Amino acid sequence: MSNTLGMAAQLAGQSLRFGWYFALHRLVDARTDQLGKGRRYRPERPVPSLRELLADLGQLLISDAMAVRDGIFPPMEDEAAAPLQHLFRVRRMFADLPDAVGRRASKDASTVKAEAAAADVPDYYAQDFHFQTGGYLTEESAELYDVQVETLFLGAAAPMRRTLLRPIAEFVHGRDQRQLTLLDVACGTGRFLRQVRLAYPAMVLKGLDLSRPYLEEARRHMRGLRPAELIEAAAEKMPLADASVDVVTSIFLYHELPPDVRRQVTAEIARVLKPGGLFVLLDSLQMGDKPGWDGLIEAFPHRFHEPYYRHYAVDDLDEMFSAAGLAPRSASTPFLSKLMVRTKV
Repeated sequence: MSNTLGMAAQLAGQSLRFGWYFALHRLVDARTDQLGKGRRYRPERPVPSLRELLADLGQLLISDAMAVRDGIFPPMEDEAAAPLQHLFRVRRMFADLPDAVGRRASKDASTVKAEAAAADVPDYYAQDFHFQTGGYLTEESAELYDVQVETLFLGAAAPMRRTLLRPIAEFVHGRDQRQLTLLDVACGTGRFLRQVRLAYPAMVLKGLDLSRPYLEEARRHMRGLRPAELIEAAAEKMPLADASVDVVTSIFLYHELPPDVRRQVTAEIARVLKPGGLFVLLDSLQMGDKPGWDGLIEAFPHRFHEPYYRHYAVDDLDEMFSAAGLAPRSASTPFLSKLMVRTKV
């Protein structure tokens, strides 16, 4: 049954949300330029105009609203729904900017080394991704992550994540969700797990992440819903049995992995998936996905600490997945992201 009212409400809410994060993005950019005395990397490759960016973002929001209309997945909950908490986190984000900009200027990504937990994670993980204080190993980082990433993506991070729900819906159609298990690899703060739980109340959900503070944040985000099993472990060494999972998702993980670890994680995903199981990846655009946007990909690792991004941007993901036994089903490029759908053969 068509839910036209739900579609309209979703699109209106998303539009207001975009306006808020667009304003935050401009403020963060202005403050960053001020702190950095106006120095900004100028890419050699082409970049899209603001009109092109906003048109592509608009298509993403319309597609999301149409999925709500068609009952493919429920309306999106807004992480800013608790305004006082949200504004408090926005304030803390701006308070942390001077330190982050200073670390970028000095190329220092080592604050995470002061955390006791840094001794228990792989070396590639123990660094300040995005120059954020404490890397991924502090409570403050976990609490600020969502507002930071939404500000970076103009409020599009959650709608981009929700694009995974469509191939999952196609896979689940006609099956008993109570008999299905979904694993979100590098689940972070659990925003996507909550969206899956709202869409599939009876599905068995698991989230795996290396960061205990981020898993605690995920646990808070799942409050009021049937909980997911949250596993503190590395994606390249999953403590899960062979062929034990029906659906695996990975969201903005691969660009933060060294090339060899990227392949180890892929092998682990293939190992835990059942034959015929579904793998859905969402990550950054790669070079050539939208040729007129390649300048954004070129500039990104200059603005943020992303030590493995340049290799990711040109890595042959198709070849890597096929070699692991993950056959292609579809691929698309929603806004600034790349969505790849594969099946375990």
